[in-house]
Amino acid sequence: MFNPLYITFAVYIILVLGIGFIAYFSTRNFDDYILGGRSLGSFVTAMSAGASDMSGWLLMGLPGAIYLSGLNESWIAIGLLVGAYFNWRLVSGRLRIHTELNHNALTLPEYFYQRFGARTPMIKVVSALVILVFFTLYCASGIIAGAKLFQLLFDVSYTQAMWLGAGATIIYTFIGGFLAVSWTDTVQATLMLFALILTPIMVYLSLGGADQFQSAMEHAISVTTKDYSSLLAGTSFIGIISAAAWGLGYFGQPHILARFMAAESKKSLVSARRIGMTWMFLCLGGAVAVGYFGIAYYYDKPVSSADAEKIFMYLARDLFNPWIAGVLLSAILAAVMSTLSCQLLVSSSAITEDFYKGFLRPKASQKELVWIGRAMVLAVAAIAIYIARDENSSVLKVVSYAWAGFGAAFGPVVILSVFSKRISSVAAVAGMIVGSLVVVGWKYIDSPIYEIIPGFIACWIVTYVLSLESPASKEVQEKFEQADNIYRSE
Repeated sequence: MFNPLYITFAVYIILVLGIGFIAYFSTRNFDDYILGGRSLGSFVTAMSAGASDMSGWLLMGLPGAIYLSGLNESWIAIGLLVGAYFNWRLVSGRLRIHTELNHNALTLPEYFYQRFGARTPMIKVVSALVILVFFTLYCASGIIAGAKLFQLLFDVSYTQAMWLGAGATIIYTFIGGFLAVSWTDTVQATLMLFALILTPIMVYLSLGGADQFQSAMEHAISVTTKDYSSLLAGTSFIGIISAAAWGLGYFGQPHILARFMAAESKKSLVSARRIGMTWMFLCLGGAVAVGYFGIAYYYDKPVSSADAEKIFMYLARDLFNPWIAGVLLSAILAAVMSTLSCQLLVSSSAITEDFYKGFLRPKASQKELVWIGRAMVLAVAAIAIYIARDENSSVLKVVSYAWAGFGAAFGPVVILSVFSKRISSVAAVAGMIVGSLVVVGWKYIDSPIYEIIPGFIACWIVTYVLSLESPASKEVQEKFEQADNIYRSE
């Protein structure tokens, strides 16, 4: 007799692979493969940005952190909501116009090169290296999340689960490129929303209502060996600031910024913001509820700290019949696949556009670039799989490090690039390097402060101060004013 979980997962994987093949026939050149020809409408832009942003940590890392430490970890969700809103509000439309005006830049490194009027390719090299280093780590986190899912469901070794989890994502990204990633993201974002709303509701109902929920929570706190002292009382000021500082990372995430660049117009981003923020609010709220309600549901048999990131999986398995559980658990696969695919694509584009075309084959044909891009998807995936081979790795810890790296290296530069005409390429390069090094170095300091905070501040100061002393050329400043006028007139 067939296991419903196997059937559900098979149907889902066949669906996304089918979308990949459809996108293959819509991909005519490298522009299509990397940015979908800048043709995404409001709904697809919003859902794709959300799905590519959240990753497996939304259904594993965040609920696991809430389950272990209580509601003080919800400051991460609050910080992300604030950061995402300002990224949509302040950056998205401006970046869409600036990238198109600056030689129709397809990648973030190319945008920096054109926007700041660089005389050497140094800014391309530095920004592409930042993308490759931190995205490889980010990709590894997605592979870890997928492996934990397949390991739990199919009772296979971690290595086998790792290859199963990564395989389908690599295939449809390899085949379909940006269009496949964006179209599947829309399906995946819908599935994630459904799972995160339904699961906490079912936990609450299964416990019998408010009184029973409160009783179960009190019992869980009294018998557990975990420290829930801050469950409702909050946490230290530094802890709150560090958790909320996740929001700073939004301004520098290449896979999210790529969605803004691919939108069909600035006007479409207004509707996309409303859709995207509504989706994000519901999903983050659901993820927090899953972790918190899980404390009450497993009051008599607490989940171990090592398995805390599997709390959503356990709830889906124990609360629903196998067919519904299969659909809900497919949401984890959806979250993993949506982000991993986008990260692989952005990494591939950095290598293909900024190294291969920029240095080795400036006159490469569009067909050649598409196939080099596909080859680079495989290369980055192979390295990420190697990094992810440790089954004891934490999804949230790996994500937090990569998130901080991008936020500190690119965040201030992106913001200043769309708001200040004085920023020079030398200042931008220096800021990126300093921001990255501070994040890497801070990891070795025993500090409760999240590394994105000192890295972001250092990058901003260096970039801004150096631009005061050595501003951009008059030509660069005039082009900025042209883009700014277009933004204000639309």
